[in-house]
Amino acid sequence: MKKWLQYFSVLACAFLCFLCIVGFSSAAPLQDAHPPIHIKNNGATPNYQNGFAPAQIKKMYGLDRLSSTYTGAGQTIAIIDAYGSPTIVNDLQVFNTQFGLPPADLTIAYPNGKPSKTDGGWALETSLDVEWAHAVAPQAKILLVVAKSATLSNLLAAVDYATSHGAQVVSNSWGGSEFSSEASYDSHFQRSGVVYVASSGDNGSGMSWPASSPYVLSVGGTTLNADSTGSYVSESGWSGSGGGASSYESRPSYEDIWQTVVGSHRGSPDVSWDADPNTGVAVYDSTSYSGQKGWFQVGGTSFGAPCWSAMIALADQGRSTPLTNYKAIANLYSIAGATGSSGYTNDYHDISTGSNGGYSAQAGYDLVTGIGSPKADLLIPALNISK
Repeated sequence: MKKWLQYFSVLACAFLCFLCIVGFSSAAPLQDAHPPIHIKNNGATPNYQNGFAPAQIKKMYGLDRLSSTYTGAGQTIAIIDAYGSPTIVNDLQVFNTQFGLPPADLTIAYPNGKPSKTDGGWALETSLDVEWAHAVAPQAKILLVVAKSATLSNLLAAVDYATSHGAQVVSNSWGGSEFSSEASYDSHFQRSGVVYVASSGDNGSGMSWPASSPYVLSVGGTTLNADSTGSYVSESGWSGSGGGASSYESRPSYEDIWQTVVGSHRGSPDVSWDADPNTGVAVYDSTSYSGQKGWFQVGGTSFGAPCWSAMIALADQGRSTPLTNYKAIANLYSIAGATGSSGYTNDYHDISTGSNGGYSAQAGYDLVTGIGSPKADLLIPALNISK
């Protein structure tokens, strides 16, 4: 008998309070923290039709117009999550079957040992990250690296494991408030031939680390609007999109063109992606979260991190040498150029409406949506040939 569950729209982004410590200068383990998942009950019956499906997201961002050779074959996308999910293998199979995706090449690693507990919020985050990275780059290998807990030391150990085990891109749907010694930890994101991606945050204006690192591609959030045919209509800056200027990281050279916006410090986000839970996506998770399981509609900037990671994998597929952290981000800015340039107009959706409470979206780069969201059919080939 089909089990009917109360439907929830879920805002899932693992922005952890363990970094909310100004002046933190130690790598000592910190207390566990849970992703602040905000649940909205809209009274609907849960099924795969709640939230955008992979084909819809691909259509709106131009992924469906890419050559069929762009599959992610030969690439490895690492997903960093604390606690993981005991049901992720089955959940991914259900997701793939529902949406006609091929079986995934999924490996799960526990660099510091298996977690001693299951956390429903992190399990949902794990399903979101793995399912959607696979949806965008279906032939890429997925390396799920599970941190034993949500402490800084365990999460960075997971990042280091991914870096040393063949990942070309590392997706991080976690972060927290900046701290004065954060630049000394940026070395975890500087491996040559690896691109690191992180969510910018779900609490509106303000910076988070590691998204504030100049070596990490920071992904902000939008509200994505489609017409009745599922085609792209518009985007606006999402109210929860993290963004601002860093208190501790200097402006990287790739942001010099936007000095009037970011000032003398690192600006975030760099790019953006759908994040509003009201325009969220379908995720299957059979681990109980707040007494519920099954299909969820999920939003948050943590949706953008695995999807941008998968796009980097697509771009890397045909390159003789893989993209590298700082240079890859610089390439994204260089491809865009100045406001109104052909690169900006051709390769990005320039989002000029919406606010995150402290900043407003505007023409060109802004501290809500960054450069903008991708026109993937043009941006990925441009990245593929970039130097």
